[in-house]
Amino acid sequence: MLGPAVNAVTIVICSLVGVFLIRGIPECIEEILKKAIGLSIIFIGIKGALDNQRVLLLIMSMVIGAVIGELINIDKWMNRLGVWAETRLGMSGRAGKQDHSFSRGFVAASILYCSGSMAIVGSIQSGLQGNHEILFAKSILDGSISIVFSASMGIGVAFSAIPVFVYQAGIALAAMAVKDLLHPDIIREMSAVGSLIIAAIGFNFLSIKEIRVANLIPAIFVPLVYMTIEGLFI
Repeated sequence: MLGPAVNAVTIVICSLVGVFLIRGIPECIEEILKKAIGLSIIFIGIKGALDNQRVLLLIMSMVIGAVIGELINIDKWMNRLGVWAETRLGMSGRAGKQDHSFSRGFVAASILYCSGSMAIVGSIQSGLQGNHEILFAKSILDGSISIVFSASMGIGVAFSAIPVFVYQAGIALAAMAVKDLLHPDIIREMSAVGSLIIAAIGFNFLSIKEIRVANLIPAIFVPLVYMTIEGLFI
């Protein structure tokens, strides 16, 4: 659990730095920073998705995952969780406005930090080999992003450390339990789908068209199910 724990703690510390030390960024700077981050996230996502070697499986995963996500409406529940935490902390409706920046920061950061290939591969390595190097490197990246995110979207970014820890710790424990099923090809395809979802987060930052990215999360696990079943017959 060392890798997931370090990642979560780093997110919290760097988010607090962004909230309390780098707050008050002028609106024009904040806006251009969001656009710069959005473009960078799109590049990272597309670059990771290009590692995919089974395009039809990628498309099928996105379609099936989107349908499952919409039926469950993960985005709604994550936003409700963010709004609930925002209300409990007395941070909702500042200046008479219900902009829910806490919830937006919580949801956007949670998905970004959980969807990438480093989260999946790093957690698997932590669980199987006790090798935390990937998650330590991811901690540095997440921490840097957390400073900028929290400076513009508030303390909600820090609370994304909770789902990040649960998600990565869950993968590490699951990897220990099903280590014989986790073929490198499966990991590659899961990572590619996760990277494509990251690209969708970038589009949201550019305010082109709002995508309910959380509802795409189930797509990450479709390659695991499909290729495991396929392996039983081939």
